[in-house]
Amino acid sequence: MTDTGPRSLAELEARFARDLDLLMVPPPAWVPPQDGALDVAIVGAGMAGLTAAFALRKLGITNIRLFDRAPAGREGPWGTYARMETLRSPKTLAGPALGFANLTFRAWFEAQFGRDAWETLHRIPRLQWLDYLHWYRRVTNPPVENGVALTGLAGGADGVTLSLNGPDGERRVAARRVILANGRDGLGGPFVPPFWKAVDKRFWSHAHEDIDFAALAGKTVAVLGAGAGAVDNAGTALEAGAAKVYMLIRRAEVPRVNKALGAGHPGIVLGFNDLTDAQRWEQNQYIADTAVPAPHNSMLRCSRHPNFALLTGCSINGATVEDGRLVLDTTRGRAVVDHVVLATGFTVDWEQRPELAALAENALLWRDRYVAPGKEGSEFAQYPYLGNRFEFQERNPGQAPWLGRVHAFNYAAVMSHGRVTGDIPGISAGAERLAEGIASRLFAEDYDRHWQQLQSFETPELLGDEWTEADGFA
Repeated sequence: MTDTGPRSLAELEARFARDLDLLMVPPPAWVPPQDGALDVAIVGAGMAGLTAAFALRKLGITNIRLFDRAPAGREGPWGTYARMETLRSPKTLAGPALGFANLTFRAWFEAQFGRDAWETLHRIPRLQWLDYLHWYRRVTNPPVENGVALTGLAGGADGVTLSLNGPDGERRVAARRVILANGRDGLGGPFVPPFWKAVDKRFWSHAHEDIDFAALAGKTVAVLGAGAGAVDNAGTALEAGAAKVYMLIRRAEVPRVNKALGAGHPGIVLGFNDLTDAQRWEQNQYIADTAVPAPHNSMLRCSRHPNFALLTGCSINGATVEDGRLVLDTTRGRAVVDHVVLATGFTVDWEQRPELAALAENALLWRDRYVAPGKEGSEFAQYPYLGNRFEFQERNPGQAPWLGRVHAFNYAAVMSHGRVTGDIPGISAGAERLAEGIASRLFAEDYDRHWQQLQSFETPELLGDEWTEADGFA
């Protein structure tokens, strides 16, 4: 017989609930409570935070709480600065499902729209992925507090103290472990080339910002960059009625091959953090140098407009304001525009994260352990050098031992662990590695109590009346 699958979300949710029951998720609580402290606090309730929370729950770690500065439903990039029509990732990926078939996007989609609709779907629409994550949050049911921002971290011998600011003002929360699941910009923010910081802000925006594209109708816009963010913003400007959109690329050619796709098998997902420092740097540097191209359909979104122009080998030497417009001096000539969008990505920049000042002061960085020859000025040198459980490590051992209780489950972990903290293909593997590491540490820290529990366990399996003792050998 062929299983056509659930025909409604209610049926799908019933199947998922049965999966949890059959697999005993969550298992009985086993972490001894600690007065006034969470076992794990998670900063961020987007895809990474939700997946980490469910991975912990699978292991019986339930004294957790998630904090997100965004309102409910606005976590992560999907409904904010992400402007793609569809996701780049293939629709078939299991993503954050953590091995549960009934928790996949496909199961969610087919339960509502049917198998035929799934077969005709090419890529997942961005806002539909956001709807799926909303459903994922509902059925995994983590304890989330929205509108709460992290303002500081401090630590002691037994845990970490989070300073938080929310609707009720400032407060402090104690936790034995902290997970920073705070996204692509989790240890920094938008990368703005120094040149642009001196240009009047009226004339430029970063792609990460909230841009009023309607105000660009009838205007000339230049978008700087060659990747997905560049074409997404260019396409949005064109669809909003911009008179002309230039996409300016410094490289001599448009990147065409997504090298990251060539490294998406289980071997690298599971084994990246076991590579040598030189090999891990080599992998990340090669992908960065070759660049990740824009998706095929995203580039077509722009090039279908006759008022779109792409220029390669185009660097900007200067910008001046003349008659209320911005004049760009480029290596391809002079361009007069009304607005520039910097699709220049994100960077690890500790100064943009004052709430992490104590981490910045004490954390071991890649520059402290290894830098590839000739790459001393690379951004990668600023990334944290993490342990096998995504934990921060001390630059000077003994000065801040609480750092090992903070785990970076954000993009900055890519140098140490690969693409398992924010990318859809590896998010489940990363969350399981993280949760298992935290579980092992919680057990080790509480060993004396577990040892006492073992010794005091007196529930018999045999009552003594199941046999008769013989008098001797017959």
